[in-house]
Amino acid sequence: MDLTQGWDSVATLVDGRWIERRPRRPEVAELLMMETTVMPWLAPQLPMRVPVPWVVDADPLVVRHEAVPGGPVGELTAAHGRRIGAFLRALHRADVAEAVERGLPDRAAEEREALVERLRDVVVPMVADRAPAHALLDRVGELPADTVVHGDLGPEHLLAEGGELTGVIDFSDAHVGDRALDLSWILYGTPRPFADAVADEYGVSEQERDRALVWHRLGPWHEVLYGLDTDDPSSVESGLEGVAARLTLGQEARTAIRRSPEPAARVTSR
Repeated sequence: MDLTQGWDSVATLVDGRWIERRPRRPEVAELLMMETTVMPWLAPQLPMRVPVPWVVDADPLVVRHEAVPGGPVGELTAAHGRRIGAFLRALHRADVAEAVERGLPDRAAEEREALVERLRDVVVPMVADRAPAHALLDRVGELPADTVVHGDLGPEHLLAEGGELTGVIDFSDAHVGDRALDLSWILYGTPRPFADAVADEYGVSEQERDRALVWHRLGPWHEVLYGLDTDDPSSVESGLEGVAARLTLGQEARTAIRRSPEPAARVTSR
């Protein structure tokens, strides 16, 4: 049974117990292989269940892991936030040198430079207000890369059962990067009780809040690139709408995270 077709891979439930994943593009195979060497080492260090995959077939590549129990998380609560705060604190304490030795990508600085250059060339000309767009890309180029990060933390990657979080899935974008990347959706795209609980449990600093806002503002730019790369005009259009909307976010977004209610996040896929 197919569970989801994400940007990078297709996931299938096998015998009600196993998740099999196949890359949608050749370059994704390397990321799935990375999970098979990094996750057996990383998983015991984390306070929640995560996938621990192995290779089933090499050509074409198929990896398999035991299904993490649970389904879509639904409404995010303060209790969920405390668990995620503890989870991220443990993840971000993982030894970087050993993670790299086991295959975790450590090319964030070079890849970020190439990404910024491409965004300037391809996306900025499509944006009406170009000065803040260039300023945002300048900030992205200055961000650190010194921590083991999940790299794609969002509601679709959190699982819950009986109202409690059971695990975090999909580590194919894990790399050595900026810890604030993992905080961006949490601080600026989730209900306030959840966001505040994560921040309190994790111990988020003001500098991390600032960097998380940069990453949050950058998010829709990736949707534009995805639409261009896959000839999907609707993704380009919705991505550009998000780029324009988030470019206006500034200090008010930071101060609002502790004073304004926000509708609960909704999850539509695993």
